[in-house]
Amino acid sequence: MTTQSIHEWQDTNKIYLLNALEQLRSLLEVKIKNLETDPPVTCKGGLNFPIPPTLKQICTQFNLSVFEGNILLLCAGMELDGGWGLLCAKAQGDLQKPYPTFSLALSTLPNPHWNALIPTAPLRKWRFLELGDSNSITQSQLFIDEQIVHYLTGIFHLDERLLGLVESIESFNYLVPTHQTIAQKIVNIWTQKSQTKLPIIQLCGLDGGTKRGIIAEACQHLKLNLYSLSAEILPNDINQINLIQCLLEREWLLNQRVFILDCDYLEKTDSFKEGLIAHFLEKINCPIFVSSRERRFQRERTLVTLDIDYPTSTEQQLLWQSILEDDTENINGQIKALVTHFNLNSSTIFAVNWQLKSLGYDQQNSPQLSEQIWEICRIQSRPRLEELAQRIQSEVTWNDLILPPEEQEILREIAAHVRQRLLVYEDWGFKKKNSRGLGISVLFAGASGTGKTLAAEVLANELRLDVYRIDLSSVVSKYIGETEKNLRRIFDAAEGCGAILLFDEADALFGKRSEVKDSHDRYANMEVSYLLQRIEAYRGLAILTTNLKDAIDQAFVRRIRFIVQFPFPDATQRATIWQRVFPPQTPTERLDFLKLARLNVAGGNIRNIALNAAFLAADAGESVQMKHILQATKSEYMKLEKTLTDTEIKGWINNG
Repeated sequence: MTTQSIHEWQDTNKIYLLNALEQLRSLLEVKIKNLETDPPVTCKGGLNFPIPPTLKQICTQFNLSVFEGNILLLCAGMELDGGWGLLCAKAQGDLQKPYPTFSLALSTLPNPHWNALIPTAPLRKWRFLELGDSNSITQSQLFIDEQIVHYLTGIFHLDERLLGLVESIESFNYLVPTHQTIAQKIVNIWTQKSQTKLPIIQLCGLDGGTKRGIIAEACQHLKLNLYSLSAEILPNDINQINLIQCLLEREWLLNQRVFILDCDYLEKTDSFKEGLIAHFLEKINCPIFVSSRERRFQRERTLVTLDIDYPTSTEQQLLWQSILEDDTENINGQIKALVTHFNLNSSTIFAVNWQLKSLGYDQQNSPQLSEQIWEICRIQSRPRLEELAQRIQSEVTWNDLILPPEEQEILREIAAHVRQRLLVYEDWGFKKKNSRGLGISVLFAGASGTGKTLAAEVLANELRLDVYRIDLSSVVSKYIGETEKNLRRIFDAAEGCGAILLFDEADALFGKRSEVKDSHDRYANMEVSYLLQRIEAYRGLAILTTNLKDAIDQAFVRRIRFIVQFPFPDATQRATIWQRVFPPQTPTERLDFLKLARLNVAGGNIRNIALNAAFLAADAGESVQMKHILQATKSEYMKLEKTLTDTEIKGWINNG
């Protein structure tokens, strides 16, 4: 409808409504005269007015009788006519009753019937009327629902009781072809003429924004108004749940409003609330969508489940090309690398582009443009994982990592796998040959301080990706099912950000496979299998660290793609570590690295000693000397509960 036609419709409705109220006023005035006449005169006239379009819509949608429709008008008069209360009081012969009652309606309106009073009849079932306090149903004062009054006048607002529970969902800015196809599928499902009750449509997947966008696109085609209702804030009270159900059904019948029940962040640990939600979905009698990460169980009502994935690699590349437009040539083919490392949805890619445009980059400076796009993608995809893991920031390079050539070569091979996985899996077709997904799993084994975390940092800087440390000992729970839930939250949050996940203390989970003697043994094995399954499905690089490789079951080791052994450094390697441990700007004086290499400690301890020595020298106002390192070494050995031998520090002070 055009704006002009809407106004014309509203004017017509207003005229019809005022005319109807005027005729009701006449009936009430006759009722008052009858109370004053002895004997009373029976009114033979009835109501004969054009039904206001809004009242006609209510009566049609909610199956109201003519008598019930007139009761609504009788009660609406209280809000629309200032003298209506006195009129009703006089008509009831009691000035203490300024509101209409069922008794007044039964004695005044034509075609009365007692069924209009019962709780299951439309007026009370749909909560159009509320009864005041009274011991008698017929003598209770009637209060019309605020939304219904506004609706009768042609104002179609959302019920105020839903304002704090739901939010409007606007149309999505862009859907890739695979998601447009799903939106059209929803349209086809809900437009089948043979259906008497539309099925619930459940969209499953990690990308909540895209799921809402698909639903919004379908609703736009169907000309439906879309709102979202969070399952997390649903009350744990069946009466309140029933009220919300009633209001949602009313919104559908009155205003063609449909709702998404958003279960994306609902933890399935509260069985009582899960039961309430299942009851709610089973009983609600209006079209509704469900958005969830995992499939919800189907009861009796028809439930159509659609799995929603991130845009395909090809779609992401096309999307990047479309929004960058003329800048595509300036980023040196980096779109392929972006898609390889960051699994982003449409809205996130648009957000990256908006930030990029706001920076005012130099289009002629392709390295600068490439770096800006990459950094924005890293930052844009961080937030959810920041809450669950520790992001490690450092600027270490291959030069800082002292390992035998064989181990260094494996690490460079890992970097190559991460860089080229999209080319090999997608373009070269290996994805079809490998059913375990695009994940790259790595096990770093070695004693504490031998460089496992440092190697992860080097890989992160080489690949220009974030690295997040997850302490597996804090993730593992003694409660059945909790470990999987914790791991699920981590991997779900990591999807799309391209981060390197560093799982410390893998020994906490990856012990020798236990003999299944009870349910706890069985679930412990299931936890390991679940972790490996998620690692294999994860698009990025996942690193597990352990101090005791031999303690890990070989059946699990076989499922890990790379294993890097971090040996304890020999004297030559320790000397190299000492040479590189101090930053170039650190003032040093006569340090003997060959003597320092006699300390039988790992690289991590060497870094601790060097840092402590630097603080000691700075506090003394001196350059870092052997004496400062000696003092720092004694502190480190005390921490390690290790004895510092004369052989290790022989000749230090004489040369210091």
